[in-house]
This record gives sequence, structure tokens and C-alpha cells, in this order.
Amino acid sequence: MIVGETLGLLGVGVAAGVVSTVVSLASIVSYPALLAFGLPPLTANVTNTVALVFTGIGAAAGSRPELAGEGARVLRLGPVAAVGGATGALLLLVTPARTFELIAPWLIAMASLLLVRPPSVRAHGEHGVLGRVALFAVTIYTGYFGAAGGLMVFAVLALMFDHPAAKLNAMKNVMSGLANAVAALGFALFGPVDWAAAAPLAAGFLLGGWIGPRIARRLPGNSLRYLAAACGLAVAVKLGWDSYAR
Repeated sequence: MIVGETLGLLGVGVAAGVVSTVVSLASIVSYPALLAFGLPPLTANVTNTVALVFTGIGAAAGSRPELAGEGARVLRLGPVAAVGGATGALLLLVTPARTFELIAPWLIAMASLLLVRPPSVRAHGEHGVLGRVALFAVTIYTGYFGAAGGLMVFAVLALMFDHPAAKLNAMKNVMSGLANAVAALGFALFGPVDWAAAAPLAAGFLLGGWIGPRIARRLPGNSLRYLAAACGLAVAVKLGWDSYAR
């Protein structure tokens, strides 16, 4: 990979890392960029997931104020997200993509609407079965492809906890990061990862993930929820058009 392409992927990684930690849509930036650099779709998908691990690392480092006091909760929910990510990675490697392509726009749209108007009854915190099942389900999608997967994790956490948006966003970054990390391990062992592309993208993700929480905590009130919801609905429309207009 030439120097220009390396620097380009580094820049894409920074932008996508910021987008990931603020509105949960990293793959909407990075996945098309990998395709534009000439990677086949499956290779671009698994390479993107491997690099995304570093967004989680950067976001966790940048979100320490929001994560204060949440360590025990993250440890309880983390294994659910990790198993979900592993399940999604396995599905990607052994099943055709068409079914998920058709379902994904509806899932993303529903998650976006839940951010705008969450139900009045919450899913009983981290001890609620419904919340854990929902977290497991959305991290399956995160491990499988993940376009707006973080947004769906954000929506589930918003149903589980009555926390400020910035704290929910920090927890989302950790849960999504765990799901991506386990999926990335499977892809690194069994998937067609393009390591020359993954390295500069990962470096950019690390920096962007560290910067993003500083932006998120400065957004006033519920603006982070509304911004994420608006972006999510736009992604749902775009993916729906691509999937159903064939």
C-alpha cells in the first residue's frame, strides 16, 4: 500500500472514530472507504471490524469521567456483548448476507425511534432478562456487520438505564468495543483481513475514538440522542433502498 493510501486510511480512521463515539456510525464512513480503496466487500467488512477494536480502546480512554463508578456494571454486561459479537462473526463466516441486509434497515430505524421516544417502562437495569436479551441481539448484529450497530446498543442501554446521554454513550462504546473485539479475533484467525489496510485505519480509529468523547460530553441536553437518531434514520433509509431496490 502506497504512502498516499496509508495516509488516506489514517484520515478515514480518525473521522470514523469520532463519528463512532459521537453518533455510533463508524462503519458508514470506513466501510465505503475500504471499498473505494479496492477491497472486496467481505474483506472490507472483516478488515473494518478488526480496525474498529481500536475505536473502543480510544473511546474507553477518553470516556473515563463518564465510566467512573460503572466498572461492576460493565463487567456484568460485557460477557453478554462479547458472546453476541462472537455469534455475529460466526454468522458472517458461515451464512449468506442477504437475510441480514433485509432486516438491518428495520432494526436501525426502530433503534433510532426508541432514542427519540423511549418506552416509559425500562428493562429493569442490567439484571433484567429483556435488557440482556436485547443487548445480546444487537451485538450479534454488531459482530456481523455493525453499520449503526453502536446506535442500537445505545438504544438498548437507554432502555435499561436512566443515565445522561454522555454516560450511556460511554457505556455503548465499551459494549460495542467488546463485541467488535471478539468478532475481530475470529476474523483475524479465519477471515480474509487485509492487514496493510487494517493498520493505518486502526491507528486513525484509536485517535478518533479518543477525541470523540470530548465532543459528546459537550453536546447540550438530549441533543446527542436526537443527533444519533436522525443519523440512524438516514442510514436506515439508505440501507433499505440499497437492499429492497435490487
